[in-house]
Amino acid sequence: MERPAEVPANAARATAERWLGDFEAALASGNPQAVADLFAPTSFWRDLVAFTWNLKTVENPAGVKDMLESVLSHVAPKGFTLSEEPTEEGGIVTAWFTFETGVARGEGLVRINAEGKAWTLLTAMTELKGFEEPMRDRRPMGAEHGQDPGRKSWAEKRAEEAATLGIETQPQVLIIGGGQGGIALGARLRQLGVPTIIVEKNERPGDSWRKRYKSLCLHDPVWYDHLPYLPFPPNWPVFSPKDKIGDWLEMYTRVMELNYWAKTTAKSARWDDAKGEWEVVVDRDGEEITLRPKELVFATGMSAKPNIPNFPGMDRFKGDQHHSSQHPGPDAYKGKKAVVIGSNNSAHDICAALWEAGADVTMVQRSTTHIVRSDPLMEYGLGALYSEKALANGITTHKADMIFASLPYRILHEFQIPIYDKIREVDAAFYEGLEKAGFQLDWGPDNSGLFMKYLRRGSGYYIDVGASQLVIDGKIKLKAGQVEAITETGVKLADGTELPADLIVYATGYGSMNGWVADLVGQEAADKVGKVWGLGSDTPKDPGPWEGEQRNMWKPTQIEHLWFHGGNLHQSRHYSLYLALQLKARQEGIPTPVYGQQEVHHTGR
Repeated sequence: MERPAEVPANAARATAERWLGDFEAALASGNPQAVADLFAPTSFWRDLVAFTWNLKTVENPAGVKDMLESVLSHVAPKGFTLSEEPTEEGGIVTAWFTFETGVARGEGLVRINAEGKAWTLLTAMTELKGFEEPMRDRRPMGAEHGQDPGRKSWAEKRAEEAATLGIETQPQVLIIGGGQGGIALGARLRQLGVPTIIVEKNERPGDSWRKRYKSLCLHDPVWYDHLPYLPFPPNWPVFSPKDKIGDWLEMYTRVMELNYWAKTTAKSARWDDAKGEWEVVVDRDGEEITLRPKELVFATGMSAKPNIPNFPGMDRFKGDQHHSSQHPGPDAYKGKKAVVIGSNNSAHDICAALWEAGADVTMVQRSTTHIVRSDPLMEYGLGALYSEKALANGITTHKADMIFASLPYRILHEFQIPIYDKIREVDAAFYEGLEKAGFQLDWGPDNSGLFMKYLRRGSGYYIDVGASQLVIDGKIKLKAGQVEAITETGVKLADGTELPADLIVYATGYGSMNGWVADLVGQEAADKVGKVWGLGSDTPKDPGPWEGEQRNMWKPTQIEHLWFHGGNLHQSRHYSLYLALQLKARQEGIPTPVYGQQEVHHTGR
């Protein structure tokens, strides 16, 4: 009688080791088809720089084969080794691993189906060989023991660097924009030894937060928001008030030793092809300086180019009117009539603060808005990855970032829909109250909720921290409709309604980041780069075709040596590593053949 096959002591580990072994052998054989055969018919390989020198997702065996036909001859991948015990759930084996290429080391995550084929694969570069960050056992000594009559102190060296970089020597990288994105990238580049200057128009680091309306706070929880290298302390509030986050950013720039030029405005930029460098004219506190970096990064933020409407009659309004980005706060408007045009995050925050200060407030809702309360969003949307509970389960911030990154954008909405179905169920009374108040709700075009709206268009939602109840109670008045004109005394809507106002706030959102390219380099350059942000999902404000990654973010653009960096704190933290590695490789002359260069389908005007 034939003996039954032995069941491995750890079937998940056996499955993962078998797949990684077959994967490495197929790669080593130089046969892209053999590698592609290890992937399921519907499958996804997301690569963060390691194989493609790009942020690129390929789909299905055909996509894998096409990518490897272009890159396999020069990547030289090897050493695929499990980095922790694999797990199995619902027939899917999940395995973390490390690997290396000819020039770098990396980490990854693979999900293997019951047939032993890869469903999703993430590969991500972590460091360049020979250019590792000076951390842990490679950290600098700091103190220099012994005798040296000409020795300079740390403070003297920093002062000398600050005085000469950009004047006597030129930066390799110039970052335009000194908010959280520019600061996070600057910290990464500092650790990689890339001479970098960050220019910021405000007087101090963190002012981009300090100067917003006084009730502003982060709507994402602290576990989601850490900066690279230096996490918030364990007593930090769950939701950071704007001035507190401003102070943290200012401290961070000093502790991380960033070359940060405050009170500096970029005036123009052009690529000097003969010299192979940018020529960027800046005004530094009244002094005009020309910088000549090799790489130019726009870290101006998704919320930095205001969409200021052009309603008829704006020039005749006799009260105060301004975009939400310029709103000073509610204190001057006690007893006054305020109309806020818009119904997303800023509109709700400003309306609530004005009501608390004693103003008569009306919100004008021009299109449907997705609303989710903060508590269920934290519990059902973020809690498994970013929370104290997640940390207790061994999900560090880095591990959470990698898990999130391993879910391909093409299918991410499928993971989001059940979350928002649950939220809609547990908060049914809340949503019923909003609808009774006349608020026009949506859940995204496919019911996938807030995060997909953010990724696709960067707008169209509100994380409720209290304003919605004011709408339900009628304390914030609500009027749906389109603005026909601004009168001397208020707002006239298309249905003939007139809303008297002493104050009009245009909470009308922000434009594409390539608007900054148009301002500094020219409209032709902005059109060559194309629209920034969005996935090509063919949903409202995110036109197709499908891109598979965020347009133009953190990766090569159609203008060589011009980059975009930003997003929320989570994205600034996570993707700053991959952009920094791309920039470092170019500084060191490491070949960086880009696979899957993004095409331009939309100018973003």
